[in-house]
Amino acid sequence: MVYYYAMRLPIWLAALASLVYAQSNAGEWRPLFDGASLQGWREAPFRYHGAVRVENGSLVLGAGAPLTGVSWTGSFPKSGYEVRFEAERLRGGDFFASLTFPVGDSFCTWVIGGWGGDTVGLSNIDDLDASENETRILFNFERARWYRFRLAVTLQRIQAWIEDRRVIDILIQGRSVRLRSADMEQSAPLGFLSYNTEGAIRNVAYRLVPPAN
Repeated sequence: MVYYYAMRLPIWLAALASLVYAQSNAGEWRPLFDGASLQGWREAPFRYHGAVRVENGSLVLGAGAPLTGVSWTGSFPKSGYEVRFEAERLRGGDFFASLTFPVGDSFCTWVIGGWGGDTVGLSNIDDLDASENETRILFNFERARWYRFRLAVTLQRIQAWIEDRRVIDILIQGRSVRLRSADMEQSAPLGFLSYNTEGAIRNVAYRLVPPAN
């Protein structure tokens, strides 16, 4: 409906109407996973991937050889958004719910528990992966424990939280942000990944963030 009326307005007024519409819907969390099916998601076609299933209200990524993943098939913003979810490592010792996400016209991956199980960071920033750039931290993930995650992306900054702890806060304007390898594009634009590890994900939602002043 907004699009219909915007087509009948001068360009500057249509832009203002779109901005008001985006701001009015900012802050409203919108679910991306219904807890009962894979509706809206597709299995990423990684070679030798593990099974993907829905179990006990969770999206379970089976251990692949090495990667298993899913990607969102619906529309999704390129910037100005937040994503939140909960995840747990069921079996294995590497990343269990890493998130690939849009950053403008590119993509990035929030690695959660990689490189032996405790590395958290962004791949890639200025062609350096999560184990090499300044976003790297170590976090001890207990097996079979649910953790809360939240990611915020704007044109200027990427921020991320585990539980209530902010673990990433990086300015990205003027920097190279892209995926670690071409294979990771199979989880774009928005998708979850596990590496030789079984992980479970639930309560996935996103919201728009109003433009910064």
